[in-house]
Amino acid sequence: MRGLLQGLRIVVTQAEDFMGPALCQVLSSHGATVLADSRELHHPDAPRELVQSHGHIDVLVANLALTAPSTLASEVQDAEWSKVFDVMVHPLPRLLREVVPQMQSRGRGKFLVMGSASALRGMKRASSYSAARGAQLSWVQAVGVELAPLNIQVNAIAQNFVENPTYFPPEVQAHPRFVERLQREVPLGRLVRAEEDAEFAAYLCSDKADCFVGQVFPVCGGWIQR
Repeated sequence: MRGLLQGLRIVVTQAEDFMGPALCQVLSSHGATVLADSRELHHPDAPRELVQSHGHIDVLVANLALTAPSTLASEVQDAEWSKVFDVMVHPLPRLLREVVPQMQSRGRGKFLVMGSASALRGMKRASSYSAARGAQLSWVQAVGVELAPLNIQVNAIAQNFVENPTYFPPEVQAHPRFVERLQREVPLGRLVRAEEDAEFAAYLCSDKADCFVGQVFPVCGGWIQR
């Protein structure tokens, strides 16, 4: 599988957060030229500046995340609701609008969203976060079928209980209550390792995955089956 992504230029957004570090390492190990970008994308002009700054882009991995709020649904204020959508949803159409023309001119390209399985199963005190993650997945499904005739594949990984520094830093993983929660809620009985998730992402970025269109792939150790 080494060399799976040889010659591809892959942009990873928010490269220092969420799945960014693991993605950059694994994609590079498969031969890709990884363009790790850490700029904030909530400003409307930022996605255009990102795409223009990197030139040729074969694959864009939209890795968008923030520290998830934990607010009772009845207490969610407009500011919180707007923030999660500004960070995790609004950059998607802006990034796509900027990168699709060059992909279309070459007759191929990929756009992968690193999403969340919180959109697939209800979670207490996560209404704003789950709504934004759900919007990501619905967007992927719609855009994926629209761009498929252009040989541009748009897909998403919907993850939870995957090792990453944003949601499961070492201090969380070491807490006895979290360990007990893993055993109770996740059939796998452990976190999915970051490299396991990133290896799947690498496959979806490759030409081996050209047949997948607008699909959402849960990676959560069986959590959504419980």
